[in-house]
Amino acid sequence: MAITSSTIVRRPSRQVRIGHVLMGGDAPIVVQSMTNTDTADIQGTIDQVFALANAGSELVRITVNSPEAAAAVAAIREGLDKLHCNVPLVGDFHFNGHKLLRDYPDCAKALAKYRINPGNVGRGNKHDTQFAQMIEIACRENKPVRIGVNWGSLDQDLLGRLMDANAALAMPKSAQQVMRDALVMSALESAALAEEVGLPGNLICLSCKVSGVQDLIAVYTDLAARCDYPLHLGLTEAGMGSKGIVASTAAMGILLQQGIGDTIRVSLTPEPGGDRTKEVIVAQEMLQTMGLRTFTPLVTACPGCGRTTSTFFQELAAKTQSYLRAQMPVWRERYAGVEGMSVAVMGCVVNGPGESKMANIGISLPGTGELPVAPVYEDGKKTVTLKGDCIAEEFQAMLDAYVQRTYGNGSPGSSGQTDQRHLPPAQESGQPKVIPIHAV
Repeated sequence: MAITSSTIVRRPSRQVRIGHVLMGGDAPIVVQSMTNTDTADIQGTIDQVFALANAGSELVRITVNSPEAAAAVAAIREGLDKLHCNVPLVGDFHFNGHKLLRDYPDCAKALAKYRINPGNVGRGNKHDTQFAQMIEIACRENKPVRIGVNWGSLDQDLLGRLMDANAALAMPKSAQQVMRDALVMSALESAALAEEVGLPGNLICLSCKVSGVQDLIAVYTDLAARCDYPLHLGLTEAGMGSKGIVASTAAMGILLQQGIGDTIRVSLTPEPGGDRTKEVIVAQEMLQTMGLRTFTPLVTACPGCGRTTSTFFQELAAKTQSYLRAQMPVWRERYAGVEGMSVAVMGCVVNGPGESKMANIGISLPGTGELPVAPVYEDGKKTVTLKGDCIAEEFQAMLDAYVQRTYGNGSPGSSGQTDQRHLPPAQESGQPKVIPIHAV
């Protein structure tokens, strides 16, 4: 197998601490999510935050939109602490955040970060005053702030000024380009105002969210070139199902490849009654398949063809991936590096043995008309051939044994994937960070 190397040069940025989580600088790219419960429902919100954190969300944002929600935040934090869930909570404020933070000091203290949308903090002469009130509380509590500009709630006064100025140009820009400029300007001007009020620059991160792939790439490319604040990536209102996944990964994948982005959120619309944790899994898999971090062993499996008329290999691949993800909370504590293990479940002799040899552990199942045997390969060598009706159970037992034997001594595996947590310290301040990526 020929291996070639390429690099992603991370954009240099300041580092922000959110509770125990570091963002920016030489820290790993952080995965985050947001609840969709009524925050005033204390137990319901605790349950969903706990589920998101267990799925791997390293920050969880909650809506703080009413006195009832603000009054519940401290109890939510206390309930999570009793569950030994230390995930930092981010408060999402719009319109009345200055009042809620002022009137509910326990809320201000319990949150690890405040999200402020500069387009929704007041119009006209109220804007700067109400924004400054929130920043003053952040300063007093020593809390970081995400200044989160959004396409759908852009500061209309700023947009109006830019549109008027653009109309007076001999060669005016398109309305779309002016909107992009307004997003970036709103974020940068708000950050400058926050620093003027007294918030240190290492307590500020920025986002400029839009719902179009090309718009997101253009806006963040511009924003990244004009500041060194850590950046929160996300395609807002990405949509449902495959559309939301494809749009999010298309946009963020390009930016991440350029070294842009210090935290990501995949904003999927869940199916009615659907599992909110799916967006966390998508974010993790995006980072892992790009070689930026490792979270859980991923299964390589063939798509199937006329040689694989049986569904057995599909069922075994799905069961194996589910089993690996379910085991990770325990394995992560016991087996250092196991999250980078590669597993293959293949369906016929064409690519099965080759792919299985390239994985840490892999199985090549028989295709249509092939002998009913399934060779298993560990670290490139065939170790056993499974037969009969218990292949799935026997392969799972072999997985367990391989993990204990390979990772039980605390040494990381040899999957070739790179987790930033194991990288050497960052270079001198201001120097780009180089992350090796190994691609087949």
